Parts: sequence; C-alpha cells; structure tokens
Amino acid sequence: MASSDEERDGVRLSSLDSPLGDGLEVTKRDLVDHLDAFADRLVPLLAGRPLTVKRVRPGAAPFIQRDVPKGAPEWVRTVATWSDRAHREVHQVLVEDRRTLLWLANQRAVEYHVPFSRVGEEQPTGLVLDLDPPDGAPFDVVVRTARLCRRALAEAGLTAAVKTSGSTGVHVVVPVHGSPAEDVAAATRALAARAERLDPELATTAYVVAERGGRVFVDSTRSGRGTVAAAYSPRVRPGLPVSAPVGWDELDDVRPGDVTVRTARERVGDGDPWAAALPEPQQLPADLVAEGHTIPVARVAAMHEGKRRARAKAAEAEQ
Repeated sequence: MASSDEERDGVRLSSLDSPLGDGLEVTKRDLVDHLDAFADRLVPLLAGRPLTVKRVRPGAAPFIQRDVPKGAPEWVRTVATWSDRAHREVHQVLVEDRRTLLWLANQRAVEYHVPFSRVGEEQPTGLVLDLDPPDGAPFDVVVRTARLCRRALAEAGLTAAVKTSGSTGVHVVVPVHGSPAEDVAAATRALAARAERLDPELATTAYVVAERGGRVFVDSTRSGRGTVAAAYSPRVRPGLPVSAPVGWDELDDVRPGDVTVRTARERVGDGDPWAAALPEPQQLPADLVAEGHTIPVARVAAMHEGKRRARAKAAEAEQ
C-alpha cells in the first residue's frame, strides 16, 4: 500500500489520502494539490499581508485562526498585530513563498483571508462590495446586483473586477490608492448605497437579515480594515469550491460551486485571469468619500438599533 505521506519543497506532508474534514467530500491531498498548483498565482495575493485562515479537522468544527499555529518552522515569517477579539498581540503568518503555503495546507488551512493593507502601509490597496443573496435565491439575482454595482462604479468614474466568493455570492473588487482606510471604508458605504438606490427592490444595505426582505445584501463592511477571501482560495463547503475570477461578460454562465479544488486547474488553466482582470489602482472621488462619511457603519448602526429596541421592549414590559 502506497504511503500517503510526501515531501514537497522541504515540507513534510502527512495523511494526504485521508478525508480533509467532516462533510467536505474531499481528501487532504485535494486541498494540497490545489494550493500547490495555484501557488504561483496565490502567493502574490497573500505576500506582505497578515493572514487569517480557516482550518478544519476531522471530528471538529471549522475554526478561524489568526495566531501562528504552535510548532511552526523557524522559516515561517510572521508579523505581530493586535487582536481586539483576543485582547492581546498575535503573530500572523506572512505567506511569502510556496513552502509556507504548503505548510499551511498540511495544517488543513482551507480559507485564506487577507487585509486590504500590506505590512507597514496604512493605505488600503482596494475595496470590495460583497454580494450576499438570501437563502435559496437563484444566482441570477446576484448577477443583476453585481451589474448594479458596476453601474454605480461607472457613474463614479471607477472600474472593478469580479470573482465568485466561493460561497453563494460574488466580490466586486476595486483597486485603489492614495486614501486612508477610513476614507476607503466610507467610499464603499457610498457605493453600496448608490447601488441600492438604483434598484431598491433587488438590492439592500440592511445589515440585519430580518430587514432585507428577500433582497441581495450589498455588504460594505469588509473594506477599510476588514479582510476578504483571496482569489483562488478554497472555501469550507462541500467539495471545497474556490473563489474564482469571472469576466463581466461571463457572469450569466456562472454558478456557485462550478469551480472547486478538483476542477480549478482545468477551468482556469495556466494563466492568471484575476491579475489580468484587475484594473490599475484608482483615486477615489472626493464626493464619493464625503457621501460615505455621512452614512453610518452598517454593523455599528445595527448594534445601536438592536440596543434601542431592547430598551423599548423592556420599558414596554415594565408598563
């Protein structure tokens, strides 16, 4: 019986033919082979950016990890960052080469999420509109909403590339330069609001699910200081679908889950369609930024509204 252990680029890979995780319908080898095949295209998207990963283990729930796993080789580069959630400093991995990516794959790290700013730089290099359809909705509502976003961007003098999220939605990505994180986040809120105004029966910026009314959520909260799943990153779903680049003229033919760790090499080929699709970084229009600063951050506004409703309900109960 052949061993399911291998060594690639000096990295010892173990249990490659075992199930990757519960309900994922792929082996660990499927994940490793995909990340290895796309290392030349994925590493440039991860390099210089503190990494957040989602890992899996058989018999356990998937989990998010920002701190470098224990026992990391000394050649794995990290950067110290502050974690508001953990209330302490953590050391996030920097994927600068193929072997670091392979080492993470051996740790069953499936998803690769990166911030919009590089280490040592304050200004984000992009913004994203994350389109999230309601449960059970056909994918064409996401496609129509993506085109609303493209129209809102065009009216602001901006261009974007689009990719599947690897889940049920799409990411509309705009490379930018010359603006601090707060202004990029504000511009993202303004773009989301403008897309919603173009067709309020199709798109919504409502953060609370119960208030979306079956519409596609245009999520503006990932830009600025948030993170986004990198292009070519797998996602923790059955079959391990991949966040895949899509041409604007190809959106009508796309379905979530079409591109997986087992099919990506055949579908994408040897090229780098994401690098080819991304426009040059753009300057954000001042009026867009100004409009965005008048729009509350969706998550914060929802939190305050939730507290207000709780107080009103408590007061009503007392009466």
